[in-house]
Amino acid sequence: MKRTTEPEAAAARLWQEHLAARFPAALRGAELAGTDMVLLDADIAGCVSVWLNTGGALDTKRLETLSDRIKDLDQVLPLLTEPGGLRYYQRLHQLAQCVSAVNPEPTK
Repeated sequence: MKRTTEPEAAAARLWQEHLAARFPAALRGAELAGTDMVLLDADIAGCVSVWLNTGGALDTKRLETLSDRIKDLDQVLPLLTEPGGLRYYQRLHQLAQCVSAVNPEPTK
């Protein structure tokens, strides 16, 4: 039986919180620092979903997407002023970092 690491447990907890959260209404259709906020959310959620459904593995393309989207989050987080939107994207940032840390090597 595979033992769950701390980052994996954190990612699973953050994912459940993310699924339960409502997307911030003020950010629907918004673009910050050249980043579509809905697409940013969707791209990361897609990578996390695949990671969870493959037992903690991502292919090269998804790892690159995740890395790029973490960089985008680094740019947009300082621009978020509404507390709900900030919390939403801070959690998404933590989630993306957890998954990235657990899966540093891509699958084929």
